[in-house]
Amino acid sequence: MTGVLLSGMDTTIVVLALPALERSLNAALTSLVWLVIGFLLVNTLLTTQAGRLGDMFGPARVYKTGFALFTLASLLCGLAWDVPSLVVFRLLQGVGTACVTANSGAIIASVFSRGERGKAYGNTGVAFSLGAVLGIVLGGLLVTYVSWRWIFWINVPIGIAVMACSRTVLRERARPVRRNLDLVGMVTLGAGLLCVIWAVTELATHTFRPLIAGSLACGAVLLAVFAWNERSQAEPMLRFSLFRIPGVSAPLLAALFQGLANYAVLWLAIMYLQGPKGLSPLDTALLLMPGYVLAGLICLVSGRLADRFGPLLPVLAGLGAEIVALLTFAQISPSSGLWLLVAANTANGIGLGFFIPANSSAVMKAAPQEFVGISSGMLRSFAGIGWVFSFPLVMMFASRSISRERAVSVFVGSAKLDGRLAAVFTSGLSSSFYALSGIMVLAVLASLIRLAGRSVEPDDAGEQRQQQLRQLGVVQPEPDGDLVARGKARHAADDRRGLPHVER
Repeated sequence: MTGVLLSGMDTTIVVLALPALERSLNAALTSLVWLVIGFLLVNTLLTTQAGRLGDMFGPARVYKTGFALFTLASLLCGLAWDVPSLVVFRLLQGVGTACVTANSGAIIASVFSRGERGKAYGNTGVAFSLGAVLGIVLGGLLVTYVSWRWIFWINVPIGIAVMACSRTVLRERARPVRRNLDLVGMVTLGAGLLCVIWAVTELATHTFRPLIAGSLACGAVLLAVFAWNERSQAEPMLRFSLFRIPGVSAPLLAALFQGLANYAVLWLAIMYLQGPKGLSPLDTALLLMPGYVLAGLICLVSGRLADRFGPLLPVLAGLGAEIVALLTFAQISPSSGLWLLVAANTANGIGLGFFIPANSSAVMKAAPQEFVGISSGMLRSFAGIGWVFSFPLVMMFASRSISRERAVSVFVGSAKLDGRLAAVFTSGLSSSFYALSGIMVLAVLASLIRLAGRSVEPDDAGEQRQQQLRQLGVVQPEPDGDLVARGKARHAADDRRGLPHVER
């Protein structure tokens, strides 16, 4: 929970410090945007591999290594002397965060039974929401009254305490699995995504030019090579065969579309409050805080509902609330009362609270035990892809109504809008919210894939596991007697170690 809290905090805390960074480091605004994009990009590229390393060496071991790297990188970020050094250290921080977030789900899956995982994921959902709140509030407070360097240094004492505690608390409970890293897949996927994301980000701040077209074409070719390579690998980096299980494919696609539609909401709200409304970073943080607090409280309820009734209902309830929130956001204007934005952000918090833990529980319940690490990493990667593309998508929408340079200035809080320009800009934001609500509908449709596969899913847990493995093509079905004997042996081993029985 502490690791997830810090990762949530670091996704929001930097944005409110961008104006101070611009002044302190004498930096160009477009270069500072990569402090946000780069952090998310590294998470997207490495999360799946970090989950795979968790399968190979143990999720707790990789988790603790990632936490140590995150703490060291936070110290270095606070010591950065210019923008390039800060970006490099921020990328290193993203590497540590990827190891933490990718393996947190696998650790939960190894400790809790399938019937209890929803509650556990609900608790981590609370931690992420609390981290997002702390990031917004602490970002405003530290930048206003102390120094931007403390938005990174605040992680250091917490990280040291957690690393000391984890030596006793976190133990390996799952058996390591011998796997090989797909180096060709790592390079082609990473380079392909980097080319595409760079091109899309450049489109948010520059006009279309041959260099951008070449980057898009290069990214498309590399991603095609990656897909071809994965089909021929015995142990691919991304196990696309998991999509044959409707209970896995549905939440993965839902995470992708939900991340694409929702992650931009925070940035749009900040642009509105610091632009047309002219609020300070601290006042902006206080207005956005209630939605995240409510999201954390609802995560507890959502996890229990997922355990009792299955994850589909809370997932659909969350996505429905997020659609209502986006449509409410679309009604804002320069003359709107602040209550309208607070109401929309509250509805968005309700949606996040229902969706995140239930969708995480759906993946980890449906995935075969042998692939919980890969499944957890794939979930984070699909959500991360949505997050990374959500930001430049929003910037492109915003720059349709005003210049790209002014849009970036409004985003980081170094420029304000009034009069006719504020009305034009707000109209562009409303169009963005309508477009994002359409993307959120795709997340609803993706979640319903689970219904298509429900009629063929067996009720017996052991039979379901065997069917899943047959769908993946990794094992042959075992005789019933072998399954029973293996299950009894594992239960006896769990009894000797004082561990709860895991459903087999």
